[in-house]
Amino acid sequence: MKLSADLQAFSKRLGHDFDRPELLIRALTHGSMSSQTRPDNQRLEFLGDRVLGLVMAEALLAADKGASEGLLAPRFNALVRKETCADVARQVDLGAVLKLGRSEQMSGGRRKEALLGDAMEAVIAAVFLDGGLMAAQAVILTLWGERIQTVEEDARDPKTALQEWAQARKMPPPSYTETARSGPDHAPEFTIEVTLQNGRSASATAKSKRGAEQDAAKTLLSKLGG
Repeated sequence: MKLSADLQAFSKRLGHDFDRPELLIRALTHGSMSSQTRPDNQRLEFLGDRVLGLVMAEALLAADKGASEGLLAPRFNALVRKETCADVARQVDLGAVLKLGRSEQMSGGRRKEALLGDAMEAVIAAVFLDGGLMAAQAVILTLWGERIQTVEEDARDPKTALQEWAQARKMPPPSYTETARSGPDHAPEFTIEVTLQNGRSASATAKSKRGAEQDAAKTLLSKLGG
């Protein structure tokens, strides 16, 4: 089996030449396009998540030999979470080569964060099965690049940090309210306002509700000096 020109170009962007091209094709096949003869990427996604976790855990230990588990854990979570995987997927233009059913294509599947993140994990598994752990490690470390060195000292997500800030002051958890939604159905943008019991609030807009909530929490923490 020979890869099409667009998949050869994608393989080059990954930095891995596949001896078993069918693995890459499967990694890029979404459930909406699967069939008995064309399996989807869900099983590879499951494996890729574990391979990514192993490589990233080792990389973090090597990057900061004195860090405690309490610091390493949130950094790890920040580097392997779905949003980061989707960001890396966009970096290599994975969406352009995703194999999607028509309905998923029409609904903007090539830009959906969850689909991109899942497919990136599946691609990691494909590299692992094709070339082994060293090959997967090389791809991951190259694609994640400076993210490993620049991940925040305390990488707790802003929503968690804001909730802990409120709890420390005996306040109830912050409330999040969707105040606006714009853009077409296949690529909406959400505006979320976060409010504390003391009336302090902040808003943010992003392509997902979770992203907007995180950005709003981060903005409010900055206002609070936290």
